Amino acid sequence: MESKTIKKTAVFLIDAENEKREVPRITDEYPDLSVDEAYAIQEELVNIRLGQGYRMVGSKMGLTSHAKKKQMNIDKPIYGYIFDYMVTDANVLHVNELIHPKVEAEIAFILSRDLEGPDVTTEDVLASTEYVVPALEVIDSRFQNFQFTSPDVIADNASSSRVFFGSVMRKPDEMELDLVGVTLSINGELRDLGASAAVLGHPANSVAMLANMLSRQGKKLKAGQIILTGGITGAQLLSLGDIVSAKWDGLGTVEFKVEQ
Repeated sequence: MESKTIKKTAVFLIDAENEKREVPRITDEYPDLSVDEAYAIQEELVNIRLGQGYRMVGSKMGLTSHAKKKQMNIDKPIYGYIFDYMVTDANVLHVNELIHPKVEAEIAFILSRDLEGPDVTTEDVLASTEYVVPALEVIDSRFQNFQFTSPDVIADNASSSRVFFGSVMRKPDEMELDLVGVTLSINGELRDLGASAAVLGHPANSVAMLANMLSRQGKKLKAGQIILTGGITGAQLLSLGDIVSAKWDGLGTVEFKVEQ
């Protein structure tokens, strides 16, 4: 794919996000779009956002659980980036800012030092983690009907949209991070539940995989960054008026309301 097409496609996706409108899949027009080309589009999208004055606060892994891969019909984990405008301090999600949002429960890692691949291990991640915190990630694909292939969603910055972080922060050696149970409820009704081992066997494995994936691009994870490790629960579609509540063993509760 030519560089001008990469830039045009990145602008196309940014415009869709800004204008809150769903668009056809990129692979409808470019059926041979490769994963490498998709990440090139994502990188251009990130550079445009940085040029607009937004700050990158961390990275995210997506499709790290069997349930999510089955739900999206994609077989390999992917990554994207979280910007400051995506982090929501108030316990309110404004649905008029989004297209067709879905929510999933995750565990996030906050790094105390840089992690650079290749060959980053789970033990390296745990030794480099300052805290873990609970997170509700709201994903919002820009594609029609939330339907996409792996290259589509990679180019679309892994459907990154909004994030709610909990207030409980724990050292990684204070709990069994692969044994954290999570429940996700909407309007008081249990919608999904799971355990953190669903994320590649251990959420720290997700961070290690991300560091090693980034190393192929000459990049690394940096101290202070927040890393979303992937959905423990499946992604649940949100509607105006919904009250969302998730509870993690040992990490407390995160709640928000969906308003206009």
